[in-house]
Amino acid sequence: QVRLVESGGGLVQAGESLTLSCTASLSHFSFNSMAWYRQDPGKQRGFVAGITMGGIPTYGDSVKGRFTVSRDYAKKTMYLQMKSLKPEDTAVYYCAADLNVLGVGSRPAYWGQGTQVTVSS
Repeated sequence: QVRLVESGGGLVQAGESLTLSCTASLSHFSFNSMAWYRQDPGKQRGFVAGITMGGIPTYGDSVKGRFTVSRDYAKKTMYLQMKSLKPEDTAVYYCAADLNVLGVGSRPAYWGQGTQVTVSS
C-alpha cells in the first residue's frame, strides 16, 4: 500500500521561508511524477508544483520564482522549498504521486494527508 506523509507545515510571517517534505512508503521509481497541491477552505485543490522521475520540475503560475520542488530518491522524499511567502499561500498542502505526469487538472492516484501552512501578514 502506498503511503505519502507530509511534514514541515507551520505558521510563518509574510516574507519568510518554509520547507515541506513528503516521504513515500515506496521507491520513487514506483511513480513517474510527484507533486504538491494546496487547498483553501471552500476552494478546489490546486496544483502548486510537480517533478517527474527524471527531475523535471513544473510550477503553478502563482508560485513561480518563489517555490522550488526537488526529490531525494535515496530518502524517498520530495521537498517544496517556499520563499517569500505571502498570506495568500495559506492553505493545506498535499503531496501526490502518480504513474502519469502530474499538473493542473490532474487526478493523482495517491495523496498524503496534508499539512497546514499559515502565513500571517
